[in-house]
Amino acid sequence: ILISCYTYGQTEIGGVSLPATLKVKENTLNLNGGGIREKLWFDLYVGGLYLSKKSSDAQQIIEANDPMAIYMEIVSTLITSEKMIAAVEEGFEKSTKGNTKALKEKIEAFTKAFSEPIKENDSYTIAYSSSEEVSVSKNGKHITSIKGLAFKKALFGIWLCDEPADEDLKQGMLGLD
Repeated sequence: ILISCYTYGQTEIGGVSLPATLKVKENTLNLNGGGIREKLWFDLYVGGLYLSKKSSDAQQIIEANDPMAIYMEIVSTLITSEKMIAAVEEGFEKSTKGNTKALKEKIEAFTKAFSEPIKENDSYTIAYSSSEEVSVSKNGKHITSIKGLAFKKALFGIWLCDEPADEDLKQGMLGLD
């Protein structure tokens, strides 16, 4: 999946400039909202949700078979590859209410995207295309692609489900803050 970032019309959150748009294949996605993932008062990363049209309906976004993306920029040296993988695995547990078995291999393939050392200012783009494929890029370089709408729903649920990774980040991504 070809992903491009455009820098004009940026939104700044926590010292990170989120691009106003992301291009995923032939689709231009607009920044829906963004926020900071915090843990124990430490800022870990800035995240932005990109959609083709604005929405504040988390469940509708999770269920949609529409192009969308999440952009994350690491703002802390506290994030390690191991911590990111553990957080992602916990996120899938919460997003699927513990029903990860059917997605086990896809979750393992996704977590491998975070196996290289993670440094401050690294960025990740997690993009879903209408061909039912999630693509993961680090610092603009494609790492992996994983097929399936069910996987995409569980993945975006990490940030948007009833028990999200960070409630304030969810509200920000939905444009509700």
